[in-house]
Amino acid sequence: MGKQKKLAWLAAVCCACMVTAACMIPYMPAVVFKKEDSDDVMAFLPLQKEKTFDIIYTHSIHKTKVAETYVWENGVIRQTALVYHDPAVGMPANAEQGEKLIITDGTYTLSNMKRTFPYIDMRIGRVRANHRLKYKGKEYELKRYIPPGSWTRMSVQKINVLQQLKGVEING
Repeated sequence: MGKQKKLAWLAAVCCACMVTAACMIPYMPAVVFKKEDSDDVMAFLPLQKEKTFDIIYTHSIHKTKVAETYVWENGVIRQTALVYHDPAVGMPANAEQGEKLIITDGTYTLSNMKRTFPYIDMRIGRVRANHRLKYKGKEYELKRYIPPGSWTRMSVQKINVLQQLKGVEING
């Protein structure tokens, strides 16, 4: 093999290595749903400037709508609000220190929450939960992107090109 062919081959290998490395660099912030507690991305929703999103579902016992509001900041998910209709099983009956609870026409709104989570485990409902992700005014039914009954770990993180290729992008 001549000197020019060796150099061309070496340049091609170097380019391939650089492209592969670039595909592994996390760059895009997204709400990410991973399979159980693995690194397998099932679905993701890219975040733009707006870092606030809601998880909306029907409570399995009360059969009423629940809306949880989150914001991504400093590498963690912070819950900022919770709106619900029944303070029974699984729902707070009052506000914790620094939080504010307002009850209007049977709707409980808990605000000024500062509860932080590195991730949130959830099971996508099969029958009535109808988990939805709301971002920038649009709602996305999670069962369209993640099999109902699946245990998933929701987090907000920067993902790379390879993770995007493995998961399903949540979009309208």
